Amino acid sequence: MLTGFIFLSLLSACTSAHQNETALPTDPTFIEPTISELTILPSVTDRRVSAADIPHLIMYDPNAAQGKLLLFLPGTNGIPERGPKDLFKAAISQGYRVINLSYINTQAVARICRGENLENDKACTEKFRTQRVFGDQLISFIPDEPQDAILNRFEKLLTHLVSLNPDGNWDAYLENGQPKWSNITIAGQSQGGGMAAFMAKKININRVITFSGGWDFSAPQKIAEWYYNDSVTPRDRWYGVYHSQEPRAQTIDETYKAMGIPDNHIYSLNRNVLEGRRAHGQGIRNVDYSDIWDVLFADGASLSR
Repeated sequence: MLTGFIFLSLLSACTSAHQNETALPTDPTFIEPTISELTILPSVTDRRVSAADIPHLIMYDPNAAQGKLLLFLPGTNGIPERGPKDLFKAAISQGYRVINLSYINTQAVARICRGENLENDKACTEKFRTQRVFGDQLISFIPDEPQDAILNRFEKLLTHLVSLNPDGNWDAYLENGQPKWSNITIAGQSQGGGMAAFMAKKININRVITFSGGWDFSAPQKIAEWYYNDSVTPRDRWYGVYHSQEPRAQTIDETYKAMGIPDNHIYSLNRNVLEGRRAHGQGIRNVDYSDIWDVLFADGASLSR
């Protein structure tokens, strides 16, 4: 891929069935939004980045009134360009712009913080997530350096978008060079869902949505202590989703309750798993849950000034 290459794709109402999996409304007055897609390499926004240098994905409707921004964090081995676009379209239809962030996600927390690593340090998962999100160098057995941090990649991408597309008003998501979190929702799947929850504990964001958000432990059969830590983001802005048939469903539910997510904000999905798919990804991939997606993204149109 050429450095700095940006792919722009316009999806219109005549999009083929293969490209658009979601059935169109029957209302004759409905006009499907035109969605712009951009891909931008992390190294273009920060020359120090070399690890996990695969493109970020940005999706938005340039013709719609500007709403909030959804920062989405994919799960382990997730590639932003292959992200859950039906989910993103649902967010866009509610007013959101979407960034599916490229970050180091090839080493899952559960693969690193276990066995001897966990026995030697019950705070292993908290240190892992701190290093991956904020860049603090706390453990030596993951390759993440400060420039690789989720927060740094996100900030650099927003700054790049401001100069790349000045008419796009991307600076509405920045304040004094930092993310304006009152206009930003963070969501993620699996490892990314855990990262979203971890960030919401420490940053007062607009809303957090964790899809099947990981299962950190501090000891065998004991969920990590960080789940019980106070949250800077108010509890009524927390949402948790998982499928009841996931192998770790019971543990995920336990972590959601430990984090204080309100019962009516926890969605235990139980519809049939899509053929050829796993229960673990149903919350972001199965369009049968579009009614729930509409609830999760219902605040997208209200942009704070």
